[in-house]
Amino acid sequence: MTEINLLARVFPTNLTKDGKTQYVDVQVDARDSRASGQTNLHLRSERVERDDNKPRWSYGVPYSTNQMAEIIKAAGPNREPIANKDGTQIGTVYGFKANVMPVTRGTGLVVNTKSVQPSDFEVDGDTLNNQFDSVRAAALMRAVQGRAPAAEQTGVAEQAKVNEPAIG
Repeated sequence: MTEINLLARVFPTNLTKDGKTQYVDVQVDARDSRASGQTNLHLRSERVERDDNKPRWSYGVPYSTNQMAEIIKAAGPNREPIANKDGTQIGTVYGFKANVMPVTRGTGLVVNTKSVQPSDFEVDGDTLNNQFDSVRAAALMRAVQGRAPAAEQTGVAEQAKVNEPAIG
């Protein structure tokens, strides 16, 4: 897949102890035409069992510091801070475009960092919320298409409860 508009969610806490590898959640930008109707925009989603036996989703793919430098350079000023509920910056989202390919080990896709370039879309304070809204709308549409009579009898809020990995 070539020239896909992507978003990279980068958190300093996902840097390895030796500082050579960054685990990054890369997603197809919901505004890219290939994201239409997708209920999961992450390039990699892996279900992981926690110590308390509750499942969670892992989206991180390892990129070297040199590969991250290429992504950040391609994004240029097209970035936005990620803040926690208190307003403290905990990470950054970068917008860029690149080719993707299957990972060599495991499942999912990885960015070909030799192909990175500026995104067609501007990253702003609403970008990550738009990602969530796009996934939710696609999940709702799938639920409605699969259960049309039930969708007519229940509410939209009920139809939005679909077991898909959540963004965020």
